Amino acid sequence: MIISTGTASGKSLAYLTPAVAASLDGGTVLYLTPTKALAADQLRSLRALRITQLRAACFDGDTPFEERTWVRQHANYVLTNPDMLHRSILPRHAQWSSFFRRLRLVVVDECHGYRGVFGSHVAQILRRLRRACARYNSTPTFMLASATASEPGLFGRRLTGLEMDEVTVDTSPKGATTIALWEPPLTELRGEGGAPVRRTATAEAADLLADLVLADVRTLAFVRSRRGAETVALSARAKLADVAFSLPYTPPPTPLPSTGDTEHPDTPSPHENQATQHPSRTPLGTDHSSPSSEHAAPASEHTRAAHTAESSEQARDHTPAAHTAASTEQARDHTPAVHTGTSRGPVPSAALSGESPSSLETASPFGSPSPLESPSSLAWAIPESAEADLAELPNKIAAYRAGYLAEDRRLLEKALRAGTIMGLATTNALELGVDVSGLDAVLIAGWPGTRASLWQQAGRAGRDGRDALAVLIARDDPLDTYLVHHPEALFGRPVEAIVLDPDNPYVLGPHLCAAAAEIPLSEDDLPIFGPTTAKVLDDLVADGMLRKRPAGWFWTRRERATDLADIRGGGGAPIQVVESSTGRLLGSVDEPSAHTTVHTGAIYLHQGETFLVELLDLDAGVALVSSANPDYTTFARDITDISILATERSQPLGPGTLHFGEVEVTRQVVSYLKRRLQSGESLGDEPLELPPRTLRTRAVWWTLPASAVALLAEADIDLGGAAHAAEHAAIGLLPLFATCDRWDIGGVSTELHADTGLLTVFVYDGHEGGAGFAERGYARATDWLTATREAIMSCECERGCPSCIQSPKCGNGNEPLHKRGAIRLLNTLLSPQ
Repeated sequence: MIISTGTASGKSLAYLTPAVAASLDGGTVLYLTPTKALAADQLRSLRALRITQLRAACFDGDTPFEERTWVRQHANYVLTNPDMLHRSILPRHAQWSSFFRRLRLVVVDECHGYRGVFGSHVAQILRRLRRACARYNSTPTFMLASATASEPGLFGRRLTGLEMDEVTVDTSPKGATTIALWEPPLTELRGEGGAPVRRTATAEAADLLADLVLADVRTLAFVRSRRGAETVALSARAKLADVAFSLPYTPPPTPLPSTGDTEHPDTPSPHENQATQHPSRTPLGTDHSSPSSEHAAPASEHTRAAHTAESSEQARDHTPAAHTAASTEQARDHTPAVHTGTSRGPVPSAALSGESPSSLETASPFGSPSPLESPSSLAWAIPESAEADLAELPNKIAAYRAGYLAEDRRLLEKALRAGTIMGLATTNALELGVDVSGLDAVLIAGWPGTRASLWQQAGRAGRDGRDALAVLIARDDPLDTYLVHHPEALFGRPVEAIVLDPDNPYVLGPHLCAAAAEIPLSEDDLPIFGPTTAKVLDDLVADGMLRKRPAGWFWTRRERATDLADIRGGGGAPIQVVESSTGRLLGSVDEPSAHTTVHTGAIYLHQGETFLVELLDLDAGVALVSSANPDYTTFARDITDISILATERSQPLGPGTLHFGEVEVTRQVVSYLKRRLQSGESLGDEPLELPPRTLRTRAVWWTLPASAVALLAEADIDLGGAAHAAEHAAIGLLPLFATCDRWDIGGVSTELHADTGLLTVFVYDGHEGGAGFAERGYARATDWLTATREAIMSCECERGCPSCIQSPKCGNGNEPLHKRGAIRLLNTLLSPQ
């Protein structure tokens, strides 16, 4: 069964009731969630029931090893994630035999998170789970839950391989949510090719977060990257520090001796005194000067760290380096464009009036705190109570992301629920189902990738039937630009269909090896894994990965079969990032990403510290870095070649032809661009010598015949620049029609391709074997390319900018690009024949 109803509609109660009943009746329950935060939140709810017979426990990477044996032997309600199921529970299923024999219910919560390649891996893990259960003669019920699943029954069948009943009627009471679409203003700065630079989404989010916290509005700010979350928190804290310094604190008046029989209702409180004594205080963010170096120094440190982190996030988001806090006043002279969605209640904030975030009215400061004593490394930053004096204002804001210690994450969640923290900048780690009651507002810095994620993040606020505010802040990106100018693409539309492809041989093969290592495969197992299983098994036998015997297929190698499937990464052994002077391990990067993120000369950010990559050794699997504080950031640039292996489908598209099929992509990072932090000024390209990477995947491509191309050439259109610009914009808009991220796909354009002999534009899946994204583009080609054309046309720039046709990762340095030509090219392609 799959339950697909809105946020805060009671889905948790719907599966908790049968789950607890099964546990009390002697059975066991397995709860699966994409994130540790949601598992910890569910565990807190279960323990709050105070049912002694319910032995609930988390089993994930944060679980101490000494507790894991107890969980295996005694827990009857286990909360875990697909990673632990894949790497620990299923390979050691014999140690879990008692649990599996009594397994009654498998809960797959927030199942819409299982999409794309990750979702395809999870689908195969669930099939392995069903097979392990059958080994111990149990047939558990699978119950799926999601607030934002399109075609839930069909998706549930693809994910689990089982027939699925669906529950979609939602009659739960809800408050009104006001949705604001916020476009940051253009600045006076100029980027590559003289293109105008727009103020960054993270800078706007930091201002809004600080203003909302000052207004006593409990707020979550969702940011796309870990670096961005740190940036928003640092910047917002620095702005609150400026406010705390600029506002003189008036201590509460000494109370008069009480007479015991007189009340003074007209005597203002200390809060009211402060509010009335400073009716014209300086708007937040407009005064960054400070007469005291004692207070100014920390602010400048915050700002410097924020600049570095922001620039790193821009590299991920295909946006050029934007201006920094030094130009905030200049940016504030421009009024951002704001669109609001329909609300059933009053607009809860002046933020929707179209004013700059810095002009929001703020509430009075808080009262006095006492420091929180806790062994946690974050305890110093969290006030003990919801009341804080001006000096404690910055500590009302924190960052939350994966990579923090488990106790730190739990402390932050508790502080947000209690109100001792009023603002939290987070990645999507808190998107899925975590019950943070009392949230009033959500800021979303950049389009989160899908309408499903948008409504999921917006649904974090107003969970108790309260009215709420959600603000989507557009990045300097073609898709974000399109959405803020076309609200109809968001409102009144169903969420996207969830795309996954469990039959992808590059996904299925490793899981068949893992399944054979767990329990030898037999002919009876083949239907569980799908129709392509027999062919993939033959290939695995031919490659020496499995051995075929009369009884079935066996794994005979010494290494762990589960290591073949990197369910969240891009494949290949991870690259360890090591500080050269100390030998300290800072983190790891998957091998494909290493070419663009930790190449020699790259700027690497880790927990607010900036490092310079001294050497990337792919053979040794290590990147050596050293602490640095450069005034620039870096963007890797690559060149791509593509060849067509097979055309699977074709159809006419205007005067041209649309194709879908298998391709081979060869990519090579050839250089990196250095760009000054404060101005966005290009400091030039530095060459790199990295090996090319070959990818066999699937692509959608379109061609134009010579007759149509000749008409464009006669109109003085730069054909190469037009195709190149259309390719960049099309990549930016495809996530609107396929559940993918812009970094899940790539593209190539050429005026004359060797395999077609025509002007050709390719968009391909960035995963081995394909992920279904290009196929979705083929199915929605007319809508997709129409939206691409409108995004380019609606951009206010003259010759092209990051909001429409530029990409900072372009290996050709965004040359040539022809904005007017791209529009003409798409008009030709979309013209009826």
